[in-house]
Amino acid sequence: MASQLASPVAYTLPVGSERLGMNQLLGQVLTLRYSGLIQCVACGRKTSKSFSQGYCFPCMQSLAQCDSCIIKPELCHFAQGTCREPEWGITHCMRPHYVYLANSSGMKVGITRETQLPTRWIDQGATQALPIFKVATRLQSGVLEVILKQHIADKTDWRALLKGEPEPADLAEKRNQLFELCAQGIAETQARFGMDAIVPLTSGETVNIDYPVLHYPTKITSLNLEKTPEIRGTLLGIKGQYLIFDIGVINIRKYTGYHVEVVA
Repeated sequence: MASQLASPVAYTLPVGSERLGMNQLLGQVLTLRYSGLIQCVACGRKTSKSFSQGYCFPCMQSLAQCDSCIIKPELCHFAQGTCREPEWGITHCMRPHYVYLANSSGMKVGITRETQLPTRWIDQGATQALPIFKVATRLQSGVLEVILKQHIADKTDWRALLKGEPEPADLAEKRNQLFELCAQGIAETQARFGMDAIVPLTSGETVNIDYPVLHYPTKITSLNLEKTPEIRGTLLGIKGQYLIFDIGVINIRKYTGYHVEVVA
């Protein structure tokens, strides 16, 4: 789903060539009908299984955007000359990134490209977010994240995310604590890459994010279009990339490349 920061977040769902406004469907019965067809989002070929959220197996094996360093950016191997697609690496990885704190199912650290804010925060269902470093490349953001996650989580508990709003947190205070706890690692990273490349952000306002949710479920039931090709229920909310129905929840991003009919 595409999203736009508003109060609450405005969601649209790409369905073929159309963009379906989702917020106005809250409280209505919605049907998702999977045809059984999957097409790779990169090359368009039909595939019996989707890899890395929308790719066929050959593209998953060959594209830089599906390489393991996307999940673990500290393993970036561009400098060794072994990037799968050097031009893609230059345009996506050799550009400014942010390291940030977010409050989703609890406080966590994360990284994203400069151009992906605030989309990345919304996709993770964060209710609060605060950038704490600006760096020159994806590798550098990954190195810092490894240092910071010794003292803070780097994962979101998706079940807790969908049960309600987390307690508000003082992200600026946590930033200051992490700067103190990780001072040696931060200094070593700056020495490795240069002071200009690793810039701590000591000011800035926490961004608060509201989601269009009528009711949160008390019990989380995960819906799967491959097991149940037709899902019909009342839409109660949208958070992150999840649709919350009265019968369960579904991660829409998981079905990128799937041919799904949406009937409101």
